[in-house]
Amino acid sequence: MDRGADRQAPPGHPAEDGAPPNGRAPAGRVPLAVVVVDREGLVSHWSTGAKRLFGPARQDAIGRPAIDLLPVSGVLPEPDDESPYGGPDGHESPYGGFGGLGPDLGATLDGRLSYPAAGRARLTGRGGHRTDILWWAYPLVGPGAERLLVLAADAAVAHPQGGADAEPGTVEHVTPGLARHTDLPDADELARGLPEILPSMSVDESARIAAQVLELGYPVLEFSRNARVPVTPDWGVPRRAERKARRERLARALAAGQPVPADLRDEAEEDREDLEYAAVRERLEFLNEVSGRIGTSLDLSRTVVEVSKAVVPRFTDVAGTYLREQVVAGEGFPEGVPDTTTLWHRVAVEHTDAPGRWDDVVPVGEAMPFPAHTPFFQCMTTGEPVLVPRISEQMGHAIASQFEKRDIRPLITGRSMLVVPLKARNVVLGFMILLRHPERPEFNDMDRVTGAELAARAGLVLDNARMYTFQENVAETLQDSMLPHIPARMAGCDIATRYLPGTLLGRVGGDWFDSVKLPGARTAFVVGDVMGHGLNSAAMMGQLRTAVQTMAGLDLPPAQLLRNLDDLAQRLGDTHLATCLYAVYDPIAGELHLANAGHIPPVLVRAEDGRSELLELPTGAPIGVGGVPFEAVRVSVRPGDRLVMCTDGLVEMRGEDIGVGLATLCESAAHPAASMDDACDTIIRALNTRGGRKDDVALLMARLTGIGPEDVAEWRLPLDVAEVRRARAAVREQLHAWGLARLADNAELMVGELVTNAVRHSHRRPVELRLVRGDTLLCEVDDDDHELPTLLSAGPGDLKGRGLRVVSTLAREWGANRTASGKSVWFELTLPRR
Repeated sequence: MDRGADRQAPPGHPAEDGAPPNGRAPAGRVPLAVVVVDREGLVSHWSTGAKRLFGPARQDAIGRPAIDLLPVSGVLPEPDDESPYGGPDGHESPYGGFGGLGPDLGATLDGRLSYPAAGRARLTGRGGHRTDILWWAYPLVGPGAERLLVLAADAAVAHPQGGADAEPGTVEHVTPGLARHTDLPDADELARGLPEILPSMSVDESARIAAQVLELGYPVLEFSRNARVPVTPDWGVPRRAERKARRERLARALAAGQPVPADLRDEAEEDREDLEYAAVRERLEFLNEVSGRIGTSLDLSRTVVEVSKAVVPRFTDVAGTYLREQVVAGEGFPEGVPDTTTLWHRVAVEHTDAPGRWDDVVPVGEAMPFPAHTPFFQCMTTGEPVLVPRISEQMGHAIASQFEKRDIRPLITGRSMLVVPLKARNVVLGFMILLRHPERPEFNDMDRVTGAELAARAGLVLDNARMYTFQENVAETLQDSMLPHIPARMAGCDIATRYLPGTLLGRVGGDWFDSVKLPGARTAFVVGDVMGHGLNSAAMMGQLRTAVQTMAGLDLPPAQLLRNLDDLAQRLGDTHLATCLYAVYDPIAGELHLANAGHIPPVLVRAEDGRSELLELPTGAPIGVGGVPFEAVRVSVRPGDRLVMCTDGLVEMRGEDIGVGLATLCESAAHPAASMDDACDTIIRALNTRGGRKDDVALLMARLTGIGPEDVAEWRLPLDVAEVRRARAAVREQLHAWGLARLADNAELMVGELVTNAVRHSHRRPVELRLVRGDTLLCEVDDDDHELPTLLSAGPGDLKGRGLRVVSTLAREWGANRTASGKSVWFELTLPRR
């Protein structure tokens, strides 16, 4: 028979109007009594369900002390003859006592408990009828006067209060757990099912639900969460006092020689199961906590420290982390099992011992292999945890033998050890050595499982950091290989450069700078920016940079060079656009020849008055647009002037007009500096500290020192072989005049060879000979023949090929370039030290 079918309402309870004849509630629905207590301990809300369950009407309960109306610990006062209800202050108490499990509701009502609580109570009416009550108490937080939400339910039966017949104030809660029952569960089944309903709430969620029910007036139909609950009702789980009492009974029985009572054996088994469950739950909480603390960044060193600190001291007392050499270096390594030659770097040691105790014996940063007989080698080769309950003297001696001239035995002997592999994707990246103090419980099989799971999670985090570091290294190597190594000094100018990778959009970008040596002691300066980021932009940048170098070597005018570069970009594809600024500096003429393809203008800082200005250039279209002409302008410069060229990543800032960045660039470029490097750093500091920069930055600064007319000598030679002797004599004389007589012999010999070739191969125009004294002695011979000379291997009987062989042997550097009117062959000699 269903227990709720013929149950009579206890005295003081109103009749159950509207209940089904059999007393059953719809499966899965539980009517609750809802009581809200304010900060003074007085009832501020008393639902219809509370009236049914506890007796007093709403008008009699509101404003009364909750401790007088709800089941609290101990026996309540006997009825008072002077009170019509028999209570201490004029209200009838619907029950005579309380007994049950769970935290004390009285402690919750008077404010001694600040966390959620749950329990079980038995109400005894005046007619002797007893009702089992399940209750939950949730402290409320917020600015209102409400302090506590109390929910209660009849443990024996669920009343039918659902659907359209539900009365105001009744809270119905539907859960999958209870809905599975086709028949009304008994008290024990209901007690096991109710924890699925409410006790999993947090304080904030219980307050939200209470507000929804009380203020908005509609029921809560479903609630679920998977976080750890603060209080889990422990119906059927013995409390500490009861466990102590059972242990005392067991001790007395054993002392008296009596058999162990069956109820004690069953309860002991239940205790053991409860403890095992608690231990498993605690370990899962620990793993979840560790997972939340590690992997907060992709920095490898930071991740290693996070992993070490996550396990000390909660899980272990000492944690040493070892990684493969390639992992530390951010490199790839061959797959397969490590061997005795594999080097392992100690990257972290975390412990609870006295500070410095481990530092000298096992310093961080040391690399070492491990022999095959050690538990560390077993762990790294099998990929499985290795448990050593206690390190014996013999094992301690074997481990200590790996540490040259350092006695590690006092630190490890007698301790429990667990070695766990750090692996990801079936590859062992490293391992952790975990040690516990001798007075602490040994590692057990459950610890082994926990350690393995911990290491698996840490291994994935470390592998992500390793791959990120590896990709960063690849990107930086690629970027460095594509950026030129420009000498700090070229003919008539000093150069300084800076490159800053992108901060947010990727470290590989399409910005570049370059300088190219040109005939006539001239120098070409280039700054460009391929739009976009990543490897594709970097690859496109490499192709354009190589093309600019090649075309600059042909001595093409700036506008023509950009025209050819645009045609090349069209042939390479229309997926990328680029901006480019190309400038040719002639230190002898004191002139800049510039052309622009959609790039930001350069800044020229005048040495005379320190004034800086943006050079007004025809902007032109970006490289890759196609069909757009480019124009070039000439700007006169003086010795000491500075030219500043950069990409837009330095001056552009999201949400800010680019004019602000250009103005800051002009101002910072004009700032006096002790050196070119200092001047570049001043610009970077002024523009890079504003924050929000995402793009990469290329910066080139050139101080235009010029070459004075006193350091240049030129001759025009008719196309006559006899002019070779005249050229040799003129060179010797000029070098003596410059105080470079030590170079005269070699210079005279090489000039004779080059002039001879020029006279023989020139067509109409006279041969031009030029000497330029700068950081080196530069000699150039120009003619109108476009065919470049080739260095040949001349045998003993060969008459040709000897001239360039002599030049190649004696010169510091030599070369040949095509010019607009022919070619130029040149060589350099190092000036003697004074």
